[in-house]
Amino acid sequence: MSKLILMSVTVLAGIIVLSVPKIRRNLLTRPLFKKMRRALPPMSQTEREALEAGNTWWDAELFKGKPDWRKLKNLSAAHLTGEEQAYLDGPVEILCSMLNDWEITHTLQDLPPEVWDYIKQQKFCGIIIPRRYGGLEFSEFAHSQVVMKIASRCITAAVTVMVPNSLGPAKLLLAYGTGQQKDHYLPRLAAGEEIPAFALTGPQAGSDAGAMPDTGVVCYGSFEGQERLLIRLNWEKRYITLGPVATVLGLAFKLYDPEHLLGEQEDIGITLALIPTNTAGVSIGRRHFPLDSAFQNGPNWGKDVVIPVDWIIGGAVQAGKGWKMLMQCLATGRAISLPALSVGAAKFICRNTGAYARIRTQFNLPIGAFEGIEEALARMAGTTYLMDAARQVTCAALDDGQKPAVISAILKYQLTEDMRCVINDGMDIQGGSGICLGPSNFIGRLYQIIPVAITVEGANILTRTLMIFGQGAVRCHPFIQSEMSALNEANPAQALRQFDVILWRHIRFFLNNLARGFWFGLGGAKLTRTPGDKNTRRYYRQLLRLSTGFALTADFALLTLGGQLKRKERISGRFADVLSHLYLCSCALKHFENQGSLTDDLPLLHWACQYSLHRAQQSLLAVFRLLPFRIPALLLQAALFPLGKPCAPPQDRLVGQLAQLLLHDNPARDRLTDGIYINEKQEDSTGRIELAFKAVLQAAPIETKLRNAQKQGLLSKGALRDVLQEAVKTDIITGAEAGLISQAEQARLLAISVDDFTPRQLTGG
Repeated sequence: MSKLILMSVTVLAGIIVLSVPKIRRNLLTRPLFKKMRRALPPMSQTEREALEAGNTWWDAELFKGKPDWRKLKNLSAAHLTGEEQAYLDGPVEILCSMLNDWEITHTLQDLPPEVWDYIKQQKFCGIIIPRRYGGLEFSEFAHSQVVMKIASRCITAAVTVMVPNSLGPAKLLLAYGTGQQKDHYLPRLAAGEEIPAFALTGPQAGSDAGAMPDTGVVCYGSFEGQERLLIRLNWEKRYITLGPVATVLGLAFKLYDPEHLLGEQEDIGITLALIPTNTAGVSIGRRHFPLDSAFQNGPNWGKDVVIPVDWIIGGAVQAGKGWKMLMQCLATGRAISLPALSVGAAKFICRNTGAYARIRTQFNLPIGAFEGIEEALARMAGTTYLMDAARQVTCAALDDGQKPAVISAILKYQLTEDMRCVINDGMDIQGGSGICLGPSNFIGRLYQIIPVAITVEGANILTRTLMIFGQGAVRCHPFIQSEMSALNEANPAQALRQFDVILWRHIRFFLNNLARGFWFGLGGAKLTRTPGDKNTRRYYRQLLRLSTGFALTADFALLTLGGQLKRKERISGRFADVLSHLYLCSCALKHFENQGSLTDDLPLLHWACQYSLHRAQQSLLAVFRLLPFRIPALLLQAALFPLGKPCAPPQDRLVGQLAQLLLHDNPARDRLTDGIYINEKQEDSTGRIELAFKAVLQAAPIETKLRNAQKQGLLSKGALRDVLQEAVKTDIITGAEAGLISQAEQARLLAISVDDFTPRQLTGG
């Protein structure tokens, strides 16, 4: 009886402590507040500005552990206007037909002059520029579709079009430029009269922009005959795409004002300016040679280059705000260009290598009939479906006004890595025909260019281990950013009150996710109401369960590691993988529904969801193995997975279904590869593949007749010509059918041919 009374008193005391804010603050919150304030890691200005870039969207819902499905369901599907579709069917189609990738990369090491002229005339560099400045003012989805289609034809041309429309002067001018700057530059950029480049990276500063040694010093002096407020610049940059041919250079540098001509501050910070490349002191024109690719890329230097302060993008008021400006633009730009290029490459490989696997035969069978090849084909198809789903859903969110910085990083990382996997599988299937470069090789240059996409706009290792979860834990978490703001509040009393309110809401959030996670692990997820139908509901439920587990485990890591988590990159990398694959799975479900929930696409959806959920689950389990507090971590793992692992890899039965999708002409294959450049020209390597694929499929039923006749002893085996003559004589097939077989064989041999050269041709003779 006494024990019961003691327990009751203890519980009552606890309730009083937690219920009375003043008592709670003094006994519990204050010690935690002091400890966490001391432990809060320092944050650089560049880190702070990166965290403030863009906004949050579905990523924040996944961080809650209880996504509001309405936010995803109510998002309209990405779509093109009539004008945008006409542009894709007209100028983009024509541009693609003008491109000869072998000539561009091997002979010219540049786009031909007529292609440059066409790009300028058709305003390919003005896709994002408003009509009032002479641009096209297309949607983000149309922008993505244009880049994707060109990338499926020629990476050099795609990069040339990409750069002016992504992280370039146009985007910065639209967001921050003065009226005078917009009126001067935007019409000229849209018309192709100016070729832009943006110079950020240098020998000593890549990802670490804070280490940038490039300087600008404010001074008074004479410029064009007038005494003006000037900046004297010195810089060295490299890896600058379009730099060698640029006429106007966007430059990032650190601005100093030792004479306080702009204000009281001496070290003003990273600043952006637009500089005509013919300005005295600018050295530009030399080229790098990025993995045998022909897109223009090179270094540039400036020695005592004098420019007016007015050339700062946005004028003097934007001095020192350059990093914030860049991060805001990257919040959307990173989600468009490289993902579109990656999806274009993946669709291209699916269509052409899939057709090649049907055309190419070994042991009297198409190589696509072998189970080892089927596995690679299935991965290609499923991965490409997942990539395109993420691209389209994210573009729809961007066109809806979202600027999700964390999701942009997810897309850049995941889609470029997935492109690598798809191209590697394609290369494995094609074997010798893939490694022998020449006009007939349609995969070799793509294989060479993979590391470029992996490296630019934030190297993938850094993006995964520092940006996705590192930024996401602060930006997307329901409470972390508010708690950090309270800890940094100057007024101690006000800071404690704010922190107390947020902290106890956070604790309730943690306990709620713990209870829900354990309930879901026992099977409660199957009783939860989610969207979806008989084909998709199970995936929504697993998404909900893993989202809860992710949110709970992220809180546990933040609680136990605190500021040290920033340096635990292996842990943050695994968390990034969980968040990324939960987002990709969400996109696959949304994309499937946007396309009408077609039965033909179910194998693609099943593979995409099973793959992404399994990857998310395995990454979450890997986090538990890395957390330093082993016993609490194992107890948390047991609470979330009491009955074992719920998500298995894609089922084996899907392998054959997805492989057959690429090996035959069908609507699902056309939807999967929709939006890329397709031709049937016999003089073109991919045109020959298309022609041979159709010819071989048309001849397939006739070949079956011949094989059956040979099995029954009605027809001899031997050279194809002799077999056909005998089959026609014995009325096994008709003369017309024999003609189809001959045509298919000729088309097949032409499609699988490889190039050879004289020694002099290979040495440039």
